[in-house]
Amino acid sequence: MNISIKAGRWTALLVATVFATACSIDPYTGEEKTSNTAKGAGWGALGGAVLGAAVSSKDDRKKGALQGAVVGAAAGGGYGYYMDRQEAKLRARLEGTGVRVERVGDNIKLIMPGNITFDTGSSAIKGGFHDVLDSVVLVAKEFDKTLMQINGFTDSTGSFQTNQSLSEQRASSVGRYFMNQGVAASRIRTSGYGPRDPIADNSTASGREQNRRVEIEMLPTQ
Repeated sequence: MNISIKAGRWTALLVATVFATACSIDPYTGEEKTSNTAKGAGWGALGGAVLGAAVSSKDDRKKGALQGAVVGAAAGGGYGYYMDRQEAKLRARLEGTGVRVERVGDNIKLIMPGNITFDTGSSAIKGGFHDVLDSVVLVAKEFDKTLMQINGFTDSTGSFQTNQSLSEQRASSVGRYFMNQGVAASRIRTSGYGPRDPIADNSTASGREQNRRVEIEMLPTQ
């Protein structure tokens, strides 16, 4: 049998194994999912195998493909694994707080609604919100290789300029809180979006409360 065919089969088996062993049931949706670690490792293994085979001599292509797959899997899965662990810690600490945790690729988003963050028209952090932010601080300090993009939002009540300024002030308040708790300023960025990007209907009280929110995105540094 052709050596390249054998190498291809071994590589395919390795990639399939990486994906299969990291499939799990999401406790929040009940759906089966493949972790970002596995996705990165799988594609890393495939890319490493192709490169390993390409740079090896004809007689060593199988060995080169396998070695490349192993190295590629480790490199591809590294950051995904880091973010998987961070996501799990955040979900555990924020369970029952009203904060929604979303994962998109290697980004983690924390959505904090108005009923737990700020009083209407104020940028002063509610006393009860401190415990939530302290939980995020603990995880942020443990996983210090991520950036924190803090975004403020308002409902549509009042003028656009007033809401824009308020959203910026609220994001800055959260950013300052993190820095005061020892999170490096170099990791923190803040922005305000006013009434833009609503996630609920502004014609209802409950909808406006959801739109008055702070979102914190945990972003890869590389």
